Amino acid sequence: MALRRLSLTLGAVAALAAAAATPALAQTTLRIALTLPAASLDPVQSTAATVRNHGFFIYDQLFGLDSKGVPRPQMVQSWTASEDKLTWRFTLREGLAFHDGQPVRAADAVASIRRWAQRDVVGRALAAATGAMEVVDDRTFEIRLSQPFGLVLEALARPTGSALFIMPERIAQTPPNVAITEAIGSGPFIFQASEWRAGDRAVYLRNPNYRPREEAPDGLAGSKAVYVDRVEWLTMPDATVGVNALGNGELDFLEQPPPDLIPTLERNRRVRVAPVNPVGNMAWLRLNHTQPPFNDPRARQALLYLINQKDVLEGMGIRPEEQVPYCPAYFMCGTPLETAAGAQGLREPDVARARELLRQAGYDGRPVVFMNATDSGLNNAATLVMAESFKRAGLNMDVQAMDWGTLTARRNRKEPQAQGGWNLFITIANAFDAENPLSNLYLASSCDAAPAGWPCDEELERLRKAWAGESDPARRRALLDQVHARAYEVLPYINGGQFRTNAAWRTNITGIRPTTVPVFWGVRKE
Repeated sequence: MALRRLSLTLGAVAALAAAAATPALAQTTLRIALTLPAASLDPVQSTAATVRNHGFFIYDQLFGLDSKGVPRPQMVQSWTASEDKLTWRFTLREGLAFHDGQPVRAADAVASIRRWAQRDVVGRALAAATGAMEVVDDRTFEIRLSQPFGLVLEALARPTGSALFIMPERIAQTPPNVAITEAIGSGPFIFQASEWRAGDRAVYLRNPNYRPREEAPDGLAGSKAVYVDRVEWLTMPDATVGVNALGNGELDFLEQPPPDLIPTLERNRRVRVAPVNPVGNMAWLRLNHTQPPFNDPRARQALLYLINQKDVLEGMGIRPEEQVPYCPAYFMCGTPLETAAGAQGLREPDVARARELLRQAGYDGRPVVFMNATDSGLNNAATLVMAESFKRAGLNMDVQAMDWGTLTARRNRKEPQAQGGWNLFITIANAFDAENPLSNLYLASSCDAAPAGWPCDEELERLRKAWAGESDPARRRALLDQVHARAYEVLPYINGGQFRTNAAWRTNITGIRPTTVPVFWGVRKE
């Protein structure tokens, strides 16, 4: 064991030395500002989009979703499925290596899947349908299902929630409730731990030993060739500072400029403004199902009659051409799974009805703690607009300002509000987050096993499981509508409005593609 650890250390030193071999003056450095900084390094323990973004720098995936949402092989060279689709065998590509110099083995993939499957909603569903998962040889592993599961490849391509990234076995053996302390993957970039300052900056170097696929990049699939030497992910807590930095060339890419400053960037001939998320985003209002008043479904239902999605989008500063003025779809409008089955409210407020529902729920005037991530302009605006609308029905709103890192830690607390608990918060989701009844993380209503908010409904869980296991298209569509209608009864979360955001980057940057998740392979800096 001591010898293996020594080899790991020496391998890591060698890999980092190779990555830094280019003279500093010749380095191409890409400076980016994403919506929020990464506050954690563990993409299994955290479902935060910022941690997922970090993961896509340094890890690789067994399969990647292309631009049409179809799983394509990434680390996998080939695979087979038995005629009954119960036995799946996967063989990894030759020559894959981790940043510490060690080869990627089937044992690493199996350990990574097992850790991920204890935390992620799709992973748990796959694990529940799996009878055995075993290593066959150094490059091959097998999954043997005990019951039908129609989304095996989609699960192995999971890009969000707790995305499925492949880690070294020794790291993947960390209990899922314990944060990993090493960020070592086999992906296109190498994380510079010595330069990381949580909440301020993260630095990634090009992985000189990465072997990209030969296929052209397509969505999150295909080649992940890197053409810059260094990426610096910088925190821009002030939106105007970020826009000015991009305008004068101190910054190369800004993921989400404030909507009201977009016209300023559009007038700059050295800046390009365009969406990298083709479907768009949605503001999700997450409710705590374990604490009053929203432990009562009638109180949750009341909010449907207080939220006007267009008002929320206007308050967020979203321009009319980038708004979906009304979208009741849990799986987002403009997607193949769009449906309005069972939808209520969200278009025209009905304060009297909301008051009556709150009365029936026994609301007693206690403070409603609405956590507000003020370091995100969109989250902050949506929170303030909704809080004002909730007051109209008599809710005693306690809007508490904090940064997103604090919010993501506090949302895991189940204590009453007076003891540091909470009732509501806003998160911004994309099409991958909302994709379908199984993968939609916040739709999961599995009680204590659900994400923070802990919705609990056996019927919704039964319908979600039935949808995932159904292969007949007509029956699956009928189940989709049943899932959607039941979700409007349970309200794991509420759709606050769908919209499209624009990113902005300098015109000497090429290769930015509509990938939904911000990734920087294939990007060049002239």
